[in-house]
Amino acid sequence: MKLKVVSRKLYDYVRYDLKEIAFPSSLPDPPHIKKRRKLRWIERWYILKEASRIYAASWVRDIGPDLRPNDYKKNTDDDGNLRRDATSADKKEPSMLEDLAIAARGGMETLRPALQRIYMTRASAYRDALTGFIQGYQEELKRVMEGDKVDKVHSQDDDAKKPN
Repeated sequence: MKLKVVSRKLYDYVRYDLKEIAFPSSLPDPPHIKKRRKLRWIERWYILKEASRIYAASWVRDIGPDLRPNDYKKNTDDDGNLRRDATSADKKEPSMLEDLAIAARGGMETLRPALQRIYMTRASAYRDALTGFIQGYQEELKRVMEGDKVDKVHSQDDDAKKPN
């Protein structure tokens, strides 16, 4: 073959086939779907900028009103004065992780009771969930067994009423 033909086939392979192998395309869209126009570079930049801002803001513990404005609505009293929101930092109790961090600074003597509290909390939650499941299971089993008894009585009554 000529060099031109070989180079053309190689170019087509890289352009079409290799791209499809490396990045396979999905199935085509159904006919009723309207294609969106491609975004301009400035629109892509704004989207990237906003997404990176939201991503960076999500790494902080208290997200704040920028990302969740509905959670931080300003409440007013009857007098028109602004009330502090219930999610303010001064009314929050320390979280379990903060308790552990404080206990870890104190050494093993303060860390042991904090870990025991965590384990006991988790164990009691597990025990409560398990007892709730068992109670629900027993109630449902009782209901099903009563349903079987009622079905047997009805089937015996139906058999007695049937003429032979």
